[in-house]
Amino acid sequence: MRVLIADDQKDVGTTLADLVTHCNHEVVGVVGSGFEAIQAYSRHRPDAVVMDYWMSKLNGATACRNILARDPAARIILVSGSPPNTDMSDSGAVAVLLKPVNLHDLYAALYTAANPPVSNEACAAC
Repeated sequence: MRVLIADDQKDVGTTLADLVTHCNHEVVGVVGSGFEAIQAYSRHRPDAVVMDYWMSKLNGATACRNILARDPAARIILVSGSPPNTDMSDSGAVAVLLKPVNLHDLYAALYTAANPPVSNEACAAC
């Protein structure tokens, strides 16, 4: 998969990019804000986004909702140093991971992003 990383801490963004690469996925970009994530998503059209929740200039949940409003098929994984809250849960993200992110959890979240569950409507058409 082609993955975009968004985190306002450069070293965390680099670490997430390394983990994504270790999971055998391609990193198409690493950006430092929610605004940059929205712009980079439009430019790169990645298969998934791994995005920090707590970013200055626009948090990850708001950026997630913005991306999903433009592309409902977008697959976004939020990452946070705090336990999940209602804003994260209502963002439309496919997963929320706690920092520090471990390789196993990231791999599982990327797998979920790549293989979305089949909806009941889709099953009815089978």
